[in-house]
Amino acid sequence: MRWAHSTGSGRATANQNICFQPHVPACAPLNRYCRGAAFGPLLLVLLLSASGCHRGGESNAGHVPPPPAVTVAPVEQREIVEWEELTGRTAPVEFVEVRPRVSGHIEEVRFEAGQLVKKGDVLFKIDARWHQAEMDRREAEAKLAAVRLENAEREAKRNAQLLESKAISKEEADGRETRFQLAKASLLSAEAARMVARLDLEYTDVRAAVDGRISRALVTAGNYISGQAGSATLLTTIVSVDPMYVYADMDENTLLRFRAQNPGARSAGTGSSDGPLRVELQLADESTFSRIGRIESLDNRVDAQSGSIVLRAVFPNPDGHILPGLFARIRLASGGKHPALLVDETAIGTDQAQKYVLILTSTNTASYRPVKLGPVVEGKRVVREGVEVGEKVIVNGLARVRPGVPVTPQEADKEPSTAQQ
Repeated sequence: MRWAHSTGSGRATANQNICFQPHVPACAPLNRYCRGAAFGPLLLVLLLSASGCHRGGESNAGHVPPPPAVTVAPVEQREIVEWEELTGRTAPVEFVEVRPRVSGHIEEVRFEAGQLVKKGDVLFKIDARWHQAEMDRREAEAKLAAVRLENAEREAKRNAQLLESKAISKEEADGRETRFQLAKASLLSAEAARMVARLDLEYTDVRAAVDGRISRALVTAGNYISGQAGSATLLTTIVSVDPMYVYADMDENTLLRFRAQNPGARSAGTGSSDGPLRVELQLADESTFSRIGRIESLDNRVDAQSGSIVLRAVFPNPDGHILPGLFARIRLASGGKHPALLVDETAIGTDQAQKYVLILTSTNTASYRPVKLGPVVEGKRVVREGVEVGEKVIVNGLARVRPGVPVTPQEADKEPSTAQQ
């Protein structure tokens, strides 16, 4: 091979005999005109690239991914009791606003905020000196009226004797009788005034009207409070502790279903021939419905705007754990025991407004099946329509499969801990 000398510009001469292929594809056949030892390394690289490209093409063409692995579980049939779950709020059976019945200055507050009080306990003491003085005055007036009545009675009793002896006239006798009757009325009035004064004196001790838990004192000692009806000062409040109400709104469909499945229930919905209807309570910090109560009443009408009726249940609260105003979940049995089909909650998918499950077919493919659901029972969902006993549903892996696609089924109890949805 002859090599031409380059000129000053670095360009090759016309006699330069070089095979130059800068854009040769990796898998293209080699040019038979490439010769010379200077292209030996390039020739080796091209051969290796062509060989590797050929083998990689064959590998990619023959690779088929395996069917996705899914977890399946059989449709379970069990005897269950279906429950209707409602949400509501707790409320006390008794709630009292403590207000004074007489006006005056507070002398003493006799309770601590939040303590339990009994009916009749003294909560506040009002300065009683003015009321004691009024009581003493009314007592004196009553005694004076009693003396006047006694004197008028003696005079009236002598009327017949004096008239017979003609010692007094008929007009004088009538006057004595009139004064006697006036004295009797005056005594009754004085005694009534004395009773009012006695009550006012007693009301200087502001007492608890019910058993329960008391709030803080809204007015402290030394302040003047009003006992006028309609504008009496609010001193504190008391709520009863045991038992406790729960108010919940029951929608129209639930109400109709509940009454249809409890034909023995009374018209008010509070019980049946077998006794009060049982209801269970779960508070926000509890995981089970461990508190048992009864339905106390249903309202007398369904609200036309909300389409619901107010249900009131009553629960024993001996430990005082249930406080008024707590969020509560209650459930009540909608009927007796009956067979039902259940699937795991994770097996249920949503297709717009349609609920569905994926059934494992005999050929290990996923089959789309719309379902109608019932309530949740012990962590599993009741399926009213769409599945049959013995069928297997995909409970884990819904996001990896589509209807009609082959799958690799795996029983739920054999699923590895690293399986993901």
